[in-house]
Amino acid sequence: MWKVLPIALLQSALLALGQALLKYSLEELGSFSWSRAFFKSLFTNWHFALCGLSFGLASLLWFWLLKHFPLSVVYPLLSMSYVMGMLAANLIFHESIPLNRWIGLLLIMAGVILVVQK
Repeated sequence: MWKVLPIALLQSALLALGQALLKYSLEELGSFSWSRAFFKSLFTNWHFALCGLSFGLASLLWFWLLKHFPLSVVYPLLSMSYVMGMLAANLIFHESIPLNRWIGLLLIMAGVILVVQK
């Protein structure tokens, strides 16, 4: 099952990239409001557009993964998007991550290794 890992990692990376772009685009806009001006600025924001593209590509890869591999293998591999998302939080958004979350990330990665082994 190791052959599923590179595609699953790419799919998880696209999910995490989409979330990071969504956070970045929303931070650029300032306070949320149900106004026409807010949504106009949201839908003309290129980070938001890239977020949608990233989610769309991740979905296409997910379709392919589901078609070619057992759900019991590919679904747990989605957890790698949590790992990548937390790395983005730390490296891009400079959020402070406590030790217990880093330990949790290591456990997720160990779980992924266990899932892909035959």
